[in-house]
Amino acid sequence: QVQLVESGGGLVQPGGSLRLSCAASGSIFRLDDMGWYRQNPGEQRELVAVINRDGITNYADSVRGRFTISRDNAKNSIYLQMRSLIPEDTAVYYCNAEGRSGYYASPMRYWGHGTQVTVSS
Repeated sequence: QVQLVESGGGLVQPGGSLRLSCAASGSIFRLDDMGWYRQNPGEQRELVAVINRDGITNYADSVRGRFTISRDNAKNSIYLQMRSLIPEDTAVYYCNAEGRSGYYASPMRYWGHGTQVTVSS
């Protein structure tokens, strides 16, 4: 089993910055795409940014140019640098990873428990 633990959320003023981290641990054979999603109560979880093992990235239109996703394969970790934050970025941010826990294991999708980001003055 693979566990994902997020950190770095908090309260920030509009225009400010935050950096989220996500570390994977447990029985890890291979992690493929990893990414960040966010969700507010009563709304669907939406993709924020995703990165593959080779560092190729994709962003939601709403964050492109303000957020940067990065990855450290040696540490099984990803990061999300968020700049020029706006109130609409307020949400619980979830880390996601697609991968396998063993050579013969089936690919699975794993989720962290989430970290709250609040953008408010």
